[in-house]
Amino acid sequence: MLGKIKTVPLRNIWKNEALDFTPWLATNLAELGDAVGLELEFEDKEVSVGPYSADILAKDTGTGQFVVIENQLEKTNHDHLGKCIVYSSILNASAVIWVASDFTEEHKKALDWLNDHTSDDISFYGVKIDLLQIDDSPPAIQFNVKSTPNEIVRQAAKRKDQGDLTETRKLQYDFWTVFKEKLKLTNKISALQTPRPQYWFDVALGKSGVHLSNTFNTWENKIGVRVYIGNKEADEWLPYFESHKERIEKEIGSKLEWNPNPENRDKVIVLTKFYKLDDKEKWEEPISWLVEQTIKFRNTFSKLIREKKREI
Repeated sequence: MLGKIKTVPLRNIWKNEALDFTPWLATNLAELGDAVGLELEFEDKEVSVGPYSADILAKDTGTGQFVVIENQLEKTNHDHLGKCIVYSSILNASAVIWVASDFTEEHKKALDWLNDHTSDDISFYGVKIDLLQIDDSPPAIQFNVKSTPNEIVRQAAKRKDQGDLTETRKLQYDFWTVFKEKLKLTNKISALQTPRPQYWFDVALGKSGVHLSNTFNTWENKIGVRVYIGNKEADEWLPYFESHKERIEKEIGSKLEWNPNPENRDKVIVLTKFYKLDDKEKWEEPISWLVEQTIKFRNTFSKLIREKKREI
């Protein structure tokens, strides 16, 4: 016999938006991040912005940039739409996530319009939150994404601007576009950045200031995957990873270069391989290798990061 699914009013669980729902959401950002395709790390809540306050300030661990999260237990309204725009501009956010119990068609269209008419330096997400219950079971959260950046529109805008790029930049853009699609097909990593005409492609590891930075070097015909540790995190995280060197290399299955440029304040742990990269017809092998190593690196290092966070 099958149970019957029913929707539970949000205020049955969270009586007060600021006192109940915001603290709950702040400690459950991973679920929200999975819904929108970002890896979120909590920074602060009720962040002062002039006479108002942003509900939650998080970081996109892949880029280290701020993400503003504005939440409502009610249907969307103009007031919160305005706050989303104001908070993102003042806090210099790379993304805004508006969470509400329901989205009006007008507010969904407003977010879609913002995504289609602003640069890819800022993204707007509209997320409807539902509480679902089967018979008398405990209610379960469901995040339904109502608005998200339109990758097709943004990729078309990028291609329109390609005429001003050098041949090397075009090659980089094309390589990362193919790489992203192949990595996406594995379903191993949900949050992937938009390809850009540059020699690196970053992948989040779940810690702001520490991420994977894949490289595509056409000058030396070399590709690589590296753990990039920013200078603010280097004193803590490089020794931690080095203390697990044997385990890391065993799980990845390769010897790595550890801090090859010790004079640099930013630290890296690197694996590279040489391929002929100027011929697109020969990209299948290097891209397959890079996808495989990216997944291995991410599995190994993100697990270590989670273990360290639990110890703190």
